[in-house]
Amino acid sequence: MDDENRAFRKTGMNPASDAPPVRNGTDPVRQPDDGQTGRGRSSQDDSADDAAAGGSVPFSTLEPRRQLELLLKKEIQGKPFSELFGVTLDHRGSVMLGHILLDTLEENGFGVGDFDAVGALTPAAVPLVAAVIQAAASRGQDVDGFVMDFVYPSVKGPSISGRRVILLDSWLSEKSYVQTSSLVTLRNGNELNLDFGVVRHENATVVAVASLVGGFGGSDSLSSRPRAGRTGERPGHVIDVVNPVDSRRETLPFVQVFDEHELRGPEE
Repeated sequence: MDDENRAFRKTGMNPASDAPPVRNGTDPVRQPDDGQTGRGRSSQDDSADDAAAGGSVPFSTLEPRRQLELLLKKEIQGKPFSELFGVTLDHRGSVMLGHILLDTLEENGFGVGDFDAVGALTPAAVPLVAAVIQAAASRGQDVDGFVMDFVYPSVKGPSISGRRVILLDSWLSEKSYVQTSSLVTLRNGNELNLDFGVVRHENATVVAVASLVGGFGGSDSLSSRPRAGRTGERPGHVIDVVNPVDSRRETLPFVQVFDEHELRGPEE
């Protein structure tokens, strides 16, 4: 199956057609109107998108993953870090996010049947969790969501006891940024270790950590190698975490949709 047909099957969006793109294969996505103020997207917005796409191909006809890539590039331009709300809460980005995340997880060996819930590590990941829940539902699968919080209870949402979960964030990086409420640094690992310990305390199993954007270079805490226990699976990133309760170390698969370095220009 070629890329365009695969995109239509999985996301319900037809990048190669002149017809309006569709959501979940049935409902038309609202298209730009005649330019009236306050309704739809203006011709100026569309021109900006087309320019970002290179000008020769209309933005709306691009493959969904390419559309999302362009939105992310625009959002992070000139910024060392972004919570990506400008993309995850944008109507163009939000309609694609869940399906693209599920597709990427599946390509890395984690189909919807391999996990029961997705958890937002930070507030920035809440739109992603909601998008995954809805995308999974459109595929006939039940996936719950939850949010990690330092305010009791630490896990907000349906019970995750006895369940397989994926921890999700908008941007995970090993760089030593100044700490914010929506950034997990993996070089020191303190925040991710704490979240991992909380989830394990809730009697849940973390099957993977995933993010929309990953910012990894080479380091001892992150490496690319085949994941044990999955015959024939392609090599992927892994993250070492330490449960702060019992100091037990565990290696978790890490799945990123986009690499930070691929999204940045050469001057950045």
